[in-house]
Amino acid sequence: MSGFWRCVVYAVVLALAAHPLGQALPRRFHPERPPFRPWKWEKNGRIYSRLGIEKWKKLVPDMSRLLPDMVKKELPGSGAVTAAQADTLVQETCRAEVVHTASCLLGLAFLRLWPGAGGAAVLAVWVLLANLPFMVIQRYNRPRLVRLAALLRKREQKKGDTSARTDTDL
Repeated sequence: MSGFWRCVVYAVVLALAAHPLGQALPRRFHPERPPFRPWKWEKNGRIYSRLGIEKWKKLVPDMSRLLPDMVKKELPGSGAVTAAQADTLVQETCRAEVVHTASCLLGLAFLRLWPGAGGAAVLAVWVLLANLPFMVIQRYNRPRLVRLAALLRKREQKKGDTSARTDTDL
């Protein structure tokens, strides 16, 4: 089997293993700690606007549309979003970033499967097209979702306090 076909088979295996890997990861990440918190140069994700992310992020494949057990990547459009839903999406951005980072690192095997320029080209495509755009999307969305979750928690807390004061049973 040629180096190209070994790389193709390996890429398919990596792609198929990504979902179970993501599902096996812990359910609690700390988005305020490295490596998930925004770096200063990212300006809370705003730097990615210069890359036109708002235009192209909807064009990349979304596996949550194909796999029913994955967290859906969009909040409900009805406006009835809860802090818990936003927190779930924050966690999902961390999980996705870990999976795509691991995929990039595991992609280094392309260099062994097809030594030379061929393996380097496959690795470059794997990183630049199959992983980096998704990592950028997570880095762009996470600070916005963290702010949204905090705002919704404050609103829910206020609402809870208001209902406690107006409750006739108290």
